[in-house]
Amino acid sequence: MAYEHIIFEIESSLATITFNRPKAMNALNNALIQEFSTALDNIASNEDIRVLVLTGAGDKSFVAGADINELATFNPLEAKLFSRKGHRTIHKLQTLSIPVIAAVNGFALGGGSEIALACDFIYASKNAKFGLPEITLGLIPGFGGTQRLPRLIGKNLAKELIFTGKMINAEEAKQMGIVNQVYEAESLMEAVKTTASMIATKGKTSLRAAKEAINRGMDVDLNTGCHMEIDAFSLCMASTDAKEGTHAFLEKRKAIFKGSLIG
Repeated sequence: MAYEHIIFEIESSLATITFNRPKAMNALNNALIQEFSTALDNIASNEDIRVLVLTGAGDKSFVAGADINELATFNPLEAKLFSRKGHRTIHKLQTLSIPVIAAVNGFALGGGSEIALACDFIYASKNAKFGLPEITLGLIPGFGGTQRLPRLIGKNLAKELIFTGKMINAEEAKQMGIVNQVYEAESLMEAVKTTASMIATKGKTSLRAAKEAINRGMDVDLNTGCHMEIDAFSLCMASTDAKEGTHAFLEKRKAIFKGSLIG
């Protein structure tokens, strides 16, 4: 389909979604969220895609939150539907079977931070800013921020950011454990694509198993999580990639993983 509010590109095994409303700082409205959801469905059904990168158009913003022009018109029911739509879309993002990297190239506020938090990890430019400023509008985060941020950085730090609505820079976000790496703006996408390309050479079955074990394991006790890992590890052994990886090691050659999520 043709997209108006995002740019969806596939290059070899790497997919990139660019939020593309630069005049509105890539703010989220219903139309953009719907396009994002559709693109995620297309990625989920494409066996050739191994890594997804998210970024924003322009050099100022990743996603600067919800579009206030639209948000201000909502009644409570419309607000609930908007929040539910955002939650469903971000759930799709978090549960994609492939790794997802957020390349945060500017403001990641409100829904922008919430999208980034649902990715597997974040690389940011030095000019990136993070925050959940909904409290300054008389609201609270509506796309998962009250749930994902405490799980990542702890309850008290999350409360401080959410209660104050303050922004933090990329280095502060890195110190808190929100961001993995910080780069000069002009080097960000090169660094992201280097890491994405490295990940894309790994077995798709084992990447999915590792992602699921980590994400699901964070919601259960350690003993249950370890049992989940045992099951995931044993299932990996049934994949063609496990056979290739072990044989390549024994034959002292580089493994070439070609397996899919169904083999």
